[in-house]
Amino acid sequence: LGGDLAYVPEAAEMYPEGYATYVNVERLTEHLCGASRPGHFQGVTTVVAKLFTAVKPHAAVFGQKDAQQAAVIRQMTRDLNLDVEVLISPTVREPDGLAKSSRNVYLSLKERAEAPVLFQALQAAHRLVLGGERRAGKVLNAMQALIAARPHARVDYVLAVDAQTLQPTAELSGSFLFALAVQFGRTRLIDNMAIQVD
Repeated sequence: LGGDLAYVPEAAEMYPEGYATYVNVERLTEHLCGASRPGHFQGVTTVVAKLFTAVKPHAAVFGQKDAQQAAVIRQMTRDLNLDVEVLISPTVREPDGLAKSSRNVYLSLKERAEAPVLFQALQAAHRLVLGGERRAGKVLNAMQALIAARPHARVDYVLAVDAQTLQPTAELSGSFLFALAVQFGRTRLIDNMAIQVD
């Protein structure tokens, strides 16, 4: 991408002996991945805050695929007055719709063949909303049914959440996300779609 330098600190440099300070963002981390991965976002915010402090970037780019992470980092930079612009890059997808992720290489051939169901479920949800459906429960049930039809898929969550607060919503209005996490064997995949309803 034309970068001139890479900052690749050792773990011992980031977390020297006796390290005891952590950054914790509340509320935004209570649902979605935060519910099933306790402590995950505390690790994310701590290491990102340390990286921002060490590198002092003007801007940092995060992917839309990790929408919760991006929201948490934005909250942290605002709350701690960090002089960094957080930019969100659109999700990059494989030709069959599966969101690109380093985790995809851990999928077996059968799991990989089923994994595009995440994007298919999001597309189905979008079609229902475009057709006028505003009850989150009905849309989420349709998404769950699509995913359940894949024998290797095990749902962690399928949710509709407010785009700003990430709190689950029953009525689909304003800006919201459909977000899901699905386990294929030992590989956990996430994806989401942002939707605006006028």
